[in-house]
Amino acid sequence: MKNNLQYLSIVILDLDHPGAQDMVYKQRRNQIADLSNNYWSNTAAEVPSIVYTEQEEQTWQNVWQKLRELWPDRASHIYLQGQKNLDMDFAKIPQMADLNQALKKASGFKLRPVAGLVESRAFLSKLADNVMLCTQYIRHHSKPEFTPEPDLIHEFMGHVPTFADNQIARISNLIGQMAMEASPERLAQLEKIYWFTLEYGLIEENGKIKAIGAGLLAGLEDQNRAFASDADLRNFDLGEIIKTAYDFSKLQEFYYVVPSLDYLEKELLKMANN
Repeated sequence: MKNNLQYLSIVILDLDHPGAQDMVYKQRRNQIADLSNNYWSNTAAEVPSIVYTEQEEQTWQNVWQKLRELWPDRASHIYLQGQKNLDMDFAKIPQMADLNQALKKASGFKLRPVAGLVESRAFLSKLADNVMLCTQYIRHHSKPEFTPEPDLIHEFMGHVPTFADNQIARISNLIGQMAMEASPERLAQLEKIYWFTLEYGLIEENGKIKAIGAGLLAGLEDQNRAFASDADLRNFDLGEIIKTAYDFSKLQEFYYVVPSLDYLEKELLKMANN
């Protein structure tokens, strides 16, 4: 028995969610959620394999075909190198088990399935084990360029290539270690740091601004906003970030630019030692 019942969940969509009134979509989400729940409640050693529908593959394609044209100019070299290191066929939806095999060789990171959002401490703490809790469903086909919640496009197309980088894996692990025993106040600070860096962060590379956060790398609407001529880009300031609120269900209004991963890691180590 895995005895991780905190990861079991049911699918509840907000009324403004694109799929809230689509019963076929909701039934499909529950079907995939059941597979995730079975993984945590039973002794199954393997993550579930999903047979994706033609419509789900098309939604993936709609996003991938657009983003792949933008990544060479906008994505961090860390992300681009991660894609090469994984040597995955992103022309179709990959299976989580296959991604795990590739990540194991690259950095030792691994993915584990969840039905949807989980409590912050549970999510961040698993990073200490080099594990990312990861969804396996896809966003609603009516709005492929933005999702108000994490989905497999966000996870697989956004996060996974960055986890192939050893320093990203190490930074994630450090955040996870801090989250395990964090006070509620410190946990809230770690949530914000994670959000404004590995979710929606930008990074300086050779005098240029590049995307490093998964929400930008796999989110067309957010990415276009971040790289617009009038984008609100802010210098990285840990003291400011831990006081800054965010809303995961809406497009971002501003973005922080990390000078480098070395700088981010040093700032987190200082925080961990205080």
